[in-house]
Amino acid sequence: MTGVVLKDIRKAYGQVKILHGIDLEIRQGEFVVFVGPSGCGKSTLLRMIAGLEDITSGEMMIDGQRVNEVPPSKRGIAMVFQSYALYPHMTVYDNMAFGMRIAHESKEVIDQRVRKAADMLQLGPYLDRLPKALSGGQRQRVAIGRAICRNPKVFLFDEPLSNLDAALRVATRIEIAKLNESMPDTTMIYVTHDQVEAMTLADRIVVLSAGRIEQVGPPLELYERPANLFVARFIGSPAMNIMPAKIVETGASTVISLKDGSRVSVPLAVDASENGKSASFGVRPEDLAISTGDDFLFEGTVEIVEALGEVTLLYVAGPVEEEPVVVKLPGIVDVKKGEKLRFAADRTKLHLFDAAGKSYYKK
Repeated sequence: MTGVVLKDIRKAYGQVKILHGIDLEIRQGEFVVFVGPSGCGKSTLLRMIAGLEDITSGEMMIDGQRVNEVPPSKRGIAMVFQSYALYPHMTVYDNMAFGMRIAHESKEVIDQRVRKAADMLQLGPYLDRLPKALSGGQRQRVAIGRAICRNPKVFLFDEPLSNLDAALRVATRIEIAKLNESMPDTTMIYVTHDQVEAMTLADRIVVLSAGRIEQVGPPLELYERPANLFVARFIGSPAMNIMPAKIVETGASTVISLKDGSRVSVPLAVDASENGKSASFGVRPEDLAISTGDDFLFEGTVEIVEALGEVTLLYVAGPVEEEPVVVKLPGIVDVKKGEKLRFAADRTKLHLFDAAGKSYYKK
C-alpha cells in the first residue's frame, strides 16, 4: 500500500521552529490538500515529504519504508512546482521525456508514457512545440505530464495554479480532478491557499496554523463542523461572522447573550458548568437571510451593498459595533444602503466556541 505516514515530524532552522510535531497518515489513492495562511509551514512540510528539506526530528514513511535519509530521486515521488520549471530549449515531448531518459528507460517505454500522458492532458497537438509557444495553463499541464511520466507512487503539487489567471485556474483545476479520477491508486498531496481548490479537489483537507495541524477531515466536515475558531474563520468565503457572547442558559439548547444584550438560542447541548462563561458565537454569511416576520436573529443597518450578480453581499452594522456582519444572499437583491433590516438564520447551522476557541460539540 502506497501511503505516507508522518510521525511527530519537526522542522527547525537553528533556533527558529517551523513545524511542531506533525502526525498524519495519508492513505493510498487519497487526495489530501494542505491549506493555511502564509508562513504556516505547508510548503515546508511538502518539501520535506519530497526530500528537498531535511527532517529535524520525527519519522516519515512512504509505502511502509522509512525515508528520512532517502534522497528525493529514490522516494518514488514526482513534484509539480508553482513555476513550471520547464526547459525552454526543449520541446514539450522532450520536457516530458527528460526524467525517463536520465533514468535510462528504453525509447519504447518513454514514447508510450509520454503519449499516454499527453492524451490524458490534451497535449497531443503540442508535443513538438517549445514552452514559449504555449499558454500558462498548457505549460502547467506539461509540468504535470512530466510528473505522470515518472510513474510515481506519490504526486506532490506546490500551489501549481497560483500563477494562472482565473479562467485558466478553473480549466487546469478540472484537468487535475480528471487526472485524479484516472489514477485512483496514486496518492496526491496538494498545497494551496485557494479554498475553492481545496474544497473541490480534496478527499481530506489538512488545516495548518503556525506549524501545527488544527483539523483534518473531509471538506464539508470542516465547513459544517470546524473544530475551533481558526478553522471556522479560515474555511469559507466570506469568512464566518464571529461575535463575542456569554452563555446564560444551558441544557438541550444553549442561550447566549450578545454584546448588544440580545439573546440567541443555539441548539447545542452545553454542560451546566459553562453557564456564565464567555464564548464566541458564529454564523456563516450564507446561512443568513432577510426576515419579514418576528422570528429573527438580529436587526441592523446596511452599510455596504456588493451586487456581484450571482450573489449579493451585505455589510450590516449588527450586534458588534466594531465590525459589520456579512450577509451573503443568492442572486440580485433589491436592498439599499442605509436600510434597517431583520436577519434570520437556520438555527441548526449556528456555531458556538468556548473561551479558548474550541467548538462545542454539535448534537
